[in-house]
Amino acid sequence: MRLEVGSIVDAKVTGITNFGAFVELPEGKKGMVHISEVAPTYVEKIADHLEIGQQVKVKVLSIGDDGKISLSIKKAMEREKPRGGAKRQRGQAQQNSGSKGPGGFEWQPKRSDMSFEDMLSRFKQTSDEKISSLKRGEQPSRRRKVQK
Repeated sequence: MRLEVGSIVDAKVTGITNFGAFVELPEGKKGMVHISEVAPTYVEKIADHLEIGQQVKVKVLSIGDDGKISLSIKKAMEREKPRGGAKRQRGQAQQNSGSKGPGGFEWQPKRSDMSFEDMLSRFKQTSDEKISSLKRGEQPSRRRKVQK
């Protein structure tokens, strides 16, 4: 099997460092999973998530001209999940719990179909609307204090 960028293959963890994990790929090739690509959550110690000899699925991120192969475990896991299942479950959990994020902000799932510029524009618009709303709410209370 020829390795190609974007393909998902089985691999065996052969080494663990502070910055990533080395794995053995099919045909005896070696690759590295950077610490940021080990899990979908923050990883402080790779040893908390992987162990030498463990079989994992990895997605090929890049193959350098020098033969170095960059891999991702978390992106391979994303591919395995049925589309929309995790978002639906997360949305139901938020509805059921009625909880909001820090500061009472209602978090929305990340939309991969939006460009960075679109996300920034949306953020600025939302921010401006919230600031206007806050200012309108503060003005009456300031007037009362002045009138005293």
